[in-house]
Amino acid sequence: MSDRFAIYPSLRRKRVLVTGGATGIGASIVEHFAHQGSHVGFLDVDTGSAEALTARLPPQATVRFERADLRDIGELRAGIARLKVSLGGGIEILVNNAARDDRHSIDEVTPEYWDERMAVNLRHQFFCIQAVKDDMIAAGGGSIINMSSISFVRASGGMPVYTAAKSAVIGLTRSVARDLGPHHIRANIVYPGWIMTQRQLDLWVTEEADAKRAAGQCIPDRLYEPDVARMVLWLAADDSRMVTAREFLVDGGWF
Repeated sequence: MSDRFAIYPSLRRKRVLVTGGATGIGASIVEHFAHQGSHVGFLDVDTGSAEALTARLPPQATVRFERADLRDIGELRAGIARLKVSLGGGIEILVNNAARDDRHSIDEVTPEYWDERMAVNLRHQFFCIQAVKDDMIAAGGGSIINMSSISFVRASGGMPVYTAAKSAVIGLTRSVARDLGPHHIRANIVYPGWIMTQRQLDLWVTEEADAKRAAGQCIPDRLYEPDVARMVLWLAADDSRMVTAREFLVDGGWF
């Protein structure tokens, strides 16, 4: 990890929870917090990738993993409870990162599929907030960072339930920011652009699509996971102590 980027003293030894932390953007967020000296716990269903991530971190890093299917709120709550024990206390920073942007048409969506996609992409964000808010109140403050997506802002097609869920993150975050603000708990939204994770490269990045992306962005360079992680660090740190109920796009100026 490059030493050219900021170190935030306020993040040292802070207890952080990251959902969907085994791969992609989530894994980069876990790594970046570990580099800051934070105590990081993450949830995921991908045990193999989670173990590989923890194995490649430096031995002095305090990083703990719990397997949990976030569609199951009981599993989610149990996983968070175990992480609080292994991290030595309540959560002070929450990064609601977990999501899955599977493509689907309007006609193929059933009520069951709608509910399952909302559970994957939205519902767990609320219940994670519910599970850690009292920790943050007891600590005298905290930071919640919820991941959305520029896909709905750009009116992307081919995944209407995903974009509906990601747009709903705005209302959830702004409401939580108002309700928890008196306790010095901040809540903000990050909109990743087209981040070149391995999943995106494997499934959807073609030469033609990549050329359109580059032409649409003000800065044509590809975006990668650390570009998002560094925004998350700033929103978690005391440097942004009076920033709340706001939206941050990391997209190279595509929108």
